[in-house]
Amino acid sequence: MSENLPGGSLTLADGLTLSRMGYGAMQLAGPGVFGPPRDREQAIAVLREAVDLGVRHIDTSDFYGPVVVNELIREALHPYPEDLHLVTKVGARRGADRSWIPALEPDELKAQVRDNLQHLGLDVLDVVNLRVGVAEGTGDDPLSEQFGALAELRQEGLIRHLGLSNVTLDQLSEAQAIAPVVTVQNLYNLANRQDDALVDRCAAENIAFAAFFPLGGFTPLQSDTLNDVAARVGSSPQQVALAWLLQRSPTTVLIPGTSTLAHLRENIAAADLKLPADAIEELDTIGG
Repeated sequence: MSENLPGGSLTLADGLTLSRMGYGAMQLAGPGVFGPPRDREQAIAVLREAVDLGVRHIDTSDFYGPVVVNELIREALHPYPEDLHLVTKVGARRGADRSWIPALEPDELKAQVRDNLQHLGLDVLDVVNLRVGVAEGTGDDPLSEQFGALAELRQEGLIRHLGLSNVTLDQLSEAQAIAPVVTVQNLYNLANRQDDALVDRCAAENIAFAAFFPLGGFTPLQSDTLNDVAARVGSSPQQVALAWLLQRSPTTVLIPGTSTLAHLRENIAAADLKLPADAIEELDTIGG
């Protein structure tokens, strides 16, 4: 079955095989990733359709909403298919003013893990990413204390696998000295390629590199080159940008988000788009 997953499959550890085309659930919350969805029925339908289309990798967090998105996932998909992997993250909380507040004390991180377990209706989380850095970039603060707290919960059996978000090469090495890392989730797309070296290292070490904001996020990708290539291959610019990421590295995984069925289907269809070498060369100039 894994051969037919959208984008193909990526096996990171025993019992952990992801579809390379995943789904990011963040946009299911209300405006500003806060509060209830605009259309609850459609949010539920999007989650179920993603799974029906073969997605076996859903990215979420209890600070989306907050809580809203995890409760939607539970309502739509619980009891979960055995091969569906929910990847969550900890390291922040939301203020009443919709702000994103770092929450990285070990006790805070452990409480967040337990909140994710409760709201998703799980006894153990497949993958938990430690989110450090800032919203759209990385910092260089040590993370041993924080990652060590999550490694303790892994030893206790509350987490199967650990990952990182918004990190540098050095921070990855620091974490690996404590426990295995199966995923890295950083901002990366055609126009934002400062993490090329990290993408290559993840490929060499069979670590999933989850490119968040693959279509630019709050600043959508705009490029004449991208538009020209899309017209030539008969696909949308967004589909070409996603296909480029899948071909960029064998361990790149995608988690594009959407709250509509039509956009979901368009994103997943990009997994079948194979870009020719000349198109790749042309697209490479955008961020080069």
